[in-house]
Amino acid sequence: MTVRTPIGGANIWYFPDGYLPEKTPGKMEAHEAIMILNVHDQAANIKLDIYFENREAIRDIPITVGAERVISLHLDVPADIGGIRIPPLTQYAVRLRSELPIVAMFGRLDTTQSNMAYYTVSSFSESY
Repeated sequence: MTVRTPIGGANIWYFPDGYLPEKTPGKMEAHEAIMILNVHDQAANIKLDIYFENREAIRDIPITVGAERVISLHLDVPADIGGIRIPPLTQYAVRLRSELPIVAMFGRLDTTQSNMAYYTVSSFSESY
């Protein structure tokens, strides 16, 4: 029997620069998203924590990423993040905690200017 050993990933990911852009009618829809890759042959159970500048944190939002799957959590879509609504133009940060090492990336589509931009935000990760 071959034991598969995934390369890379971490158990904890931090994304400190969340700030949902406002929706602009008639334009491509601005958003922020976290993409999570699970290369393991079993599901990854993840806890999502959201921290705010001026209100209490929301902790332990359950997220499951299936075996050998990738998901995209749109942070402006409550159904993607346990029914939580993050208001636009609110500073927030995210922490992901996973029992299995995963790879995560945070991206933002900013349509507030005539030259829209998609970019990723720096993160920090660590393993148990």
